[in-house]
Amino acid sequence: MSGLKDKFRRTIDYMRISITDRCNLRCVYCMPSQGVVPVEHREILSYEEVTRVIRVASSIGVRKIRLTGGEPLVRKNIADLIRSIRDIQAINDLSLTTNGIFLERHAEELVDAGLGRVNISLDSLRPEKYREITRGGEIESVLRGIKAAEKAGLSPVKINMVPVRGFNEDEVKDFAQMTLDTPYQVRFIEFMPFSAQNEWNPDRFISTDEMMAMVEELGVLSPVQLRKSGPAIYYRLDGATGVVGFISPISNHFCGECNRLRLTADGKLRPCLFSETEIDLKPALRAKADDSEIERLLKLSIEVKPEGHKIRNHNSTYSSVITAKNEYKRPMSGIGG
Repeated sequence: MSGLKDKFRRTIDYMRISITDRCNLRCVYCMPSQGVVPVEHREILSYEEVTRVIRVASSIGVRKIRLTGGEPLVRKNIADLIRSIRDIQAINDLSLTTNGIFLERHAEELVDAGLGRVNISLDSLRPEKYREITRGGEIESVLRGIKAAEKAGLSPVKINMVPVRGFNEDEVKDFAQMTLDTPYQVRFIEFMPFSAQNEWNPDRFISTDEMMAMVEELGVLSPVQLRKSGPAIYYRLDGATGVVGFISPISNHFCGECNRLRLTADGKLRPCLFSETEIDLKPALRAKADDSEIERLLKLSIEVKPEGHKIRNHNSTYSSVITAKNEYKRPMSGIGG
């Protein structure tokens, strides 16, 4: 069965699942410097509950799963969860987003359990700058993790960079140059707002057009057609082994092609990243409700999925959305990257 269609005729076949809101870093675009209180352990879905949601979701057409956090590798025994998901025959794409700090330690175990590939969040190649952006991270651990992922066969290795003006925009070309000699997919993602606490403002925002102009200083960018399920648009520099991608949720948002749902670590289904609409699965899961009830809630989340978000870069009404309406209450770490 292919994914169900929502009322805007989009096929929904992809679920991003946060398995923890905890993280070993506090990146400036994701979390405030202090004040975020992690969800209590008893409120976090168990691996058995997560697996059940995926099994039911697969029965109505979900085929792709991405595990996220927080940082998913801070949660113990993640290989057990991956094995359980791999046992669900209908799931044909299983990946994970990580900051890479613990990847060297876990890469082979993840592959053995059945993980297909990883996305690694990395926003600077300079040790001091990386420590500043992540508020304490060590770049060498991430670089070793990238090598370990490649060696273990987590392919393709995708490296996600969020350029933020005043922090790291001078490294866009350095990241693009990584693709000249490696098979990596380096993706540049526009800085997104999540509550006033994540320090977003229009002056820090860099559009995809501006990022592309920076990369084109290195040479001609030629479009590349890749098999993909996400929103990135890919290009290759002349003679490069890898590719660069651009993800434009603000300047040219891709809501019309959105195929995903998100499940937070505490069991809330979010039909849209930029909406506070949430459907709580946990009461049904904890009450041992029939699969038909879980399916009903999943279908409801697809039914209420909005046509799109209304955020625009440099929109003069944006600040009022954040400060007056307080629309975005969860930081990115509480939603799932």
